[in-house]
Amino acid sequence: MPGGRLTQPERQQIALGLGDGLAYAEIARSLDRPTSTITREVMRNGGPTAYRADLAHRATEHRARRRRQTASQDPTTHPQAYGRDAEAVREYEEVFTTVLIQSGMPKMMGRVLACLTLTDAGSLTASELVQHLQVSPASISKAIAYLESQGLVRRERDERRRERYVVDDDVWYESMMASARATAHLVEIARQGVGILGPPTPAATRLENIARFADFVSESIARAANQARDILHTKPETTPDGTAKTRSDPE
Repeated sequence: MPGGRLTQPERQQIALGLGDGLAYAEIARSLDRPTSTITREVMRNGGPTAYRADLAHRATEHRARRRRQTASQDPTTHPQAYGRDAEAVREYEEVFTTVLIQSGMPKMMGRVLACLTLTDAGSLTASELVQHLQVSPASISKAIAYLESQGLVRRERDERRRERYVVDDDVWYESMMASARATAHLVEIARQGVGILGPPTPAATRLENIARFADFVSESIARAANQARDILHTKPETTPDGTAKTRSDPE
């Protein structure tokens, strides 16, 4: 199986495969590459509907140059915890960030949330975020304010009285509930329109159907999030045969 970075001809084959509706695994087999390589490549370069071979190639070269510049500015290397592959972690962080952005989150907010989520501690200071993301303190402050307003991060003080930004295990529950509330607001606005436009009219009927649909979706999201919340508080447990299972944390 070939190693190293994807070549431009390989990226062109990926684009053609996506255009033909092929699954990542099929594209990977045709290139004799791991499926994970194709998945990362596509997701960090616009996703399956926006992937362009030439843009992806230029973006990869730009990222490589940026990493070399960062390394030259800071020759001290920091080993990854648990023996992780630093390059693989960086690439995965880009993929995770891209998915957050594609879900509708602003770019910088997605970068900060991904960075916090992928730390073992689940918390970082502003200076640590600035150093990791290579952005200005003002950018971090703006991103944190947005994430905090959405209930996705919180602030706390550590033993040195430094302010830390924390992403809790419940962050995805809060995200789903925020989505449910936003959808419920759409229901309210749509039904206001029904009253203004007049129930018998086609436009009002359309709005009423939108309201009924959104109401069902909002209630379903909230109900499912509440039912599944405990999943966010599980830890892996190794069975005698070496397989992994999950258990709920004690109350």
